[in-house]
Parts: sequence; C-alpha cells; structure tokens
Amino acid sequence: MDRTGGTEHVPGTGHVVDVAGSGAPAAPDASARTGRTSAAGAAGTGGADDPLVIRDAATGAAVPDAFQRLWNPHRMAYIDAGRDGEGRGHRDDCPFCEAPRKSDEDALIVARGEHAYVLLNLYPYNNGHLLVCPYRHVPLYDEATPEETREIAELTQTAMRVLRAVSHCDGFNIGMNQGEVAGAGVAAHLHQHVVPRWASDSNFFPIIARTKSMSQLLGETRRLVAEGWPAAD
Repeated sequence: MDRTGGTEHVPGTGHVVDVAGSGAPAAPDASARTGRTSAAGAAGTGGADDPLVIRDAATGAAVPDAFQRLWNPHRMAYIDAGRDGEGRGHRDDCPFCEAPRKSDEDALIVARGEHAYVLLNLYPYNNGHLLVCPYRHVPLYDEATPEETREIAELTQTAMRVLRAVSHCDGFNIGMNQGEVAGAGVAAHLHQHVVPRWASDSNFFPIIARTKSMSQLLGETRRLVAEGWPAAD
C-alpha cells in the first residue's frame, strides 16, 4: 500500500484507509471516479487536496461491506413524494394519474385506450419494460371494474405481440405487485408489468455490481414500440 499522510492508498481499489489499520474503505479517490490526475500528484494518490477522499476512515461512522454504491440522487423524487405519510402515489402526486395529462413523448406513453393506457417504465428491468395502467386511481386488481380489467388484459396481449415483433424477445415476465409489502413502487395506483426477456439477457452486472446494463435509450424504445402498436379500430 502507498502511504499518503495519515492514510494508506490501496492500489487498484480506489480506497484510502487509515494507517492505524482499521481497513474500513473511504470514498473512492478522484482518479477512480474521473480518471483525472489530482493537483497533489499522479492519479490515485489521494492527495490532501482531494475533496473526494475521507481523510480519517477510522473515526467515520461506517461499516464496510461487500456492496459497491451507485448513487442515484434523482430518485429522491420518489422518496420525497411519500413524506406526508400517505405513501407514494396518492391522488395529489400519483405519476400514473399525471402521465396521461402529458404528451406521449414526455410521459413515455406508447398506447392509450378507453379505460387504460401503456407506458414505458422509467426504471426498466429490461429494454421495452412496459406498464399497463388504468386511468382511474385504484390500488388493487380486485377493485378494477370489468371494463378496466378487460382492457388491461387486451393491452397486455397487444404489448406482448408488439414487443415480440419489434424486439424479437424470447419470453416475458408479466405480473403485478399488490401493496407496498409486496414490493409495489407506486402501491396506490394499479399497474401491470410486461417485461420482455431474452435468452442472453442475464449477465454478471446485476449480480456483482447491482447494476442493469440498458442497451437502448427510453425515447428510442418508446418510438419503436409506439410505431409497432396497431392502430385503434
């Protein structure tokens, strides 16, 4: 390990630990995150002027573990939306109530029906991950009307056909998470997931890095699916 002041830099790891030997990793150095050389010297030295290095890991409130961190501050919008105690997705800020009021491009909507519509998931598991939602603000599947239930089913079938045609997928995961305890991100508004799957879509990224690799931007995916959607009768 290369010593720098009161810390030691661990080559190849981007970690700086205290000389006392706590072994607790501090924040990655600037070179590990940007590839730039710091003013103090060569990239990766963790110089004293490096703002990304925690200088004293021994006194920091941290317990090292096996996970890397992918920082997503934009997701605070989802957290902040539920701070009033009603949970995310209540009527005043429900993203699935708001989406139909926007243009198809802005809301990533690919098709609109009479009682329900289809849009891309903003945080897709795979390219082409669609959500089928009723317009009405209703949380549970057994609370949907017969008309909503029928159209959700019809739109789901059409989504499968369109995704198969435009993406040549090999299969699908289809389902609903009912309630926050079941993992629903927006529990207050019913939505069904339609996730295309390919025989080769699994790799090491989600396993060792907790990261999904997306090969296509959302806007391009929306355009392809919308263009492939059959015109309404």
